[in-house]
Amino acid sequence: MVMLSKKIQSPFRRLQFKALYVAITLCFPILTAQTISAQQEAMYSQYMFNMLHVNPAYAGDRAVDNVNLMYRKQWVNIDGAPVTASLSWDRRQENSNIGYGLQIINDKLGIENSLMIKGFYSYRLPFESSALALGINAGVLNYQAKFSEVITHTGGDPSFMENVNKFMPSVGVGALFSSDVFYIGLSVPDLLETKFSVNNEVVELSPNIHYFLTTGAVFGVTEGFKLKPSVMLKAVEGAPLEFDYNLNAWFNDVIGVGASFRPGNAVVGMFELQVSNSFRLGYAYDYSISNLNKYTKGTHEIMLRYEFSKSKYKRVYSPRYY
Repeated sequence: MVMLSKKIQSPFRRLQFKALYVAITLCFPILTAQTISAQQEAMYSQYMFNMLHVNPAYAGDRAVDNVNLMYRKQWVNIDGAPVTASLSWDRRQENSNIGYGLQIINDKLGIENSLMIKGFYSYRLPFESSALALGINAGVLNYQAKFSEVITHTGGDPSFMENVNKFMPSVGVGALFSSDVFYIGLSVPDLLETKFSVNNEVVELSPNIHYFLTTGAVFGVTEGFKLKPSVMLKAVEGAPLEFDYNLNAWFNDVIGVGASFRPGNAVVGMFELQVSNSFRLGYAYDYSISNLNKYTKGTHEIMLRYEFSKSKYKRVYSPRYY
């Protein structure tokens, strides 16, 4: 994500639409500022069904092999708006306290493209009916920006002569306390503040550390009806606290419907279908409640998840509430 060094946040995610539109159609003329920063934390509306990208302690939370695919197309009808895709896998053997996993995330935004590959490791401290997991992730980020494709008002601007193709390390930590019906986690997905120089300017990747607090619970209302509220709090230096309030309802452990509210940002509707004991399909639609709602048809997000049981005769826990 690109933003000015004076704490002005990304023109794609923070400014009003006019500034956003100008930034895109004029191909980032404001990037000639002294210092450029990039923010790489990709977010999803359906985070509560697979929190691996938020908290590394989540790796191996369940004793099965889990594969999760997510695709998010943000702000439909706005050229250069973010498009994010991720593929993750994690597992833990049934009688082991060690979990591990792997995740690949591709995040495209205008002339920028970020490809992240992360490995995960977690260790569980089991209790009678719950567990505390501590996790770490480490990986590498390939950040590319095609400045040479920018069309400027004045040709030959040296600030747009050189493309960027850099590799940067990434390290994160997290803790997760969970039972069958409750969880609470604290995490920092990326601890590093990396910088590099291009066109005599300083580019910062993840200049401000993101802190996440997540919690949720499952309540059985009737035999075939369950409610699952959850909350995510994100804290970033130099920005106000961000909240994500969510409520999902499950019917017979097969169909889930839900809604999320991000104050000042969006209202989200969600639908989940547990197709089989192992396979789940999810869809989320974000309706912007900011000034962007006049110019975009919202955001679409699709989730596919498959959990492999130890044997074809063993039932996989269903559904996965978090």
